[in-house]
Amino acid sequence: MKGVLLMAYGTPAGPGEVEAYYTDIRRGRPPTPEQLADLRRRYDAIGGVSPLRQRTEAQAAALSSALGPGWRVALGMKHAAPSIADGVAALGAAGVTSAVGLVLAPHYSALSIGEYVERAAKAAGELGLAVTFVESWHLAPGYVELLASRVRDGLASLPRGSHVVVTAHSLPARILDTGDPYPVQLRETATAIAELAGVGAGQWSVAWQSAGRTPEPWLGPDILDVVDHLAAEGAPGVLICPAGFVSDHLEVQYDLDVDAARVARDRGIAFARTAMPNDDPAFIETLAAEIRRAG
Repeated sequence: MKGVLLMAYGTPAGPGEVEAYYTDIRRGRPPTPEQLADLRRRYDAIGGVSPLRQRTEAQAAALSSALGPGWRVALGMKHAAPSIADGVAALGAAGVTSAVGLVLAPHYSALSIGEYVERAAKAAGELGLAVTFVESWHLAPGYVELLASRVRDGLASLPRGSHVVVTAHSLPARILDTGDPYPVQLRETATAIAELAGVGAGQWSVAWQSAGRTPEPWLGPDILDVVDHLAAEGAPGVLICPAGFVSDHLEVQYDLDVDAARVARDRGIAFARTAMPNDDPAFIETLAAEIRRAG
């Protein structure tokens, strides 16, 4: 039997887990009362809990069905249970001796995908489980085609001449000093989406969102600044395509649907966001194809 270690960021299962989750993200440093209150406020704004856990579990179940007999899919999360090590252990307990690891994020960075791979490789090595990793799938045809289709749908709901912004989660700007491929891969994805969706040069751009609350500089421009700039330049509307994310969750439902939408509304321009892939069959089959190719 072949194994799949499907890795994701994780989210608190409910309000009572928010502090422990935030502490884990901060590498064991508890948040200040003000930081914790701010995070709770954002969760409250989207209904009290993120749908990420439910969406991730649905993706894992759909992937298992798409791969069919002979494959065992185990879920491992970076900041919630089951952990990445738990996922590796589940594969080992099922008798799997070799597996493919894939993170539910399309673009590679040493500070993101690299950390998942490191944790998984360590756990797998301790069990004698061989794991091959799909480290990026930012140009997977099914993924690009799905997002391009949703860009076309989104533009149809906006005034003619609206601008498309393709986003991903920001990372510390120091990755630029090491030649990290993350920013280049996002632009490659954006270029492929724009070409397939028929969005002309000058009608799309790339931005970053959800930067961490730390003193060091993070990748920019920030999406809120971009929306503000587009309004100042006279754009009639903005469509955000969060290509760096694959599920509805806090960074989409709050940072875009609340914060970015508020900026657009205050500046008087139309706003829309592309629907997330979640467990769309076309998206799941794209992941399955990447896994079969690697396995």
